[in-house]
Amino acid sequence: MPVGGDITEISYNHPTIGSGVLYPKAAEDSTFDLGGFRGNDDANMVDGGGRNIRQLNQVRWSFEGTVSWDMNIDNELQKVTDMSKDPQEADWTFTHINGTVWGGKGAPVGDVQGNGNGSTFTLKASGGKALKKII
Repeated sequence: MPVGGDITEISYNHPTIGSGVLYPKAAEDSTFDLGGFRGNDDANMVDGGGRNIRQLNQVRWSFEGTVSWDMNIDNELQKVTDMSKDPQEADWTFTHINGTVWGGKGAPVGDVQGNGNGSTFTLKASGGKALKKII
C-alpha cells in the first residue's frame, strides 16, 4: 500500500562546510526526480522504414521541498547558500515519514531565497547519476 506524507529530515555532509540537518515544513509537497537515463519523447524519432529510434540521455536527480529557516541561530539559509557556491558536492539523504530514505551526491541549485514571514525557504538539491533508495 502506498504511503505518502511528510519529509521528516534532510541531512547533508559537505567536505568543507560540514554536516547538518534541514527540517522540512509539515504538510508541504515535495518532488523527487530519481534521475538516470531517460528516453527522449520526440514523435519524429523514427527512420524512413518506420522503425523506432531510441535516444537515451542522462538526466540529473533532484529533490525539491520547503524547509524551515531559523534566522537567529541555525541560519540554514546561509549554509545552503554557501553550499550552492562551493565547487564540491555534499552527500544528501532525504527521509520520508513512511520510513524510506533516499540518498545522492549533489548540491543546492537555483535561487535560494528565504521567506521572512513564513520562516521557510525552498530547497532544491540536484546531482549526477541517480538518487538511490537506501532504506
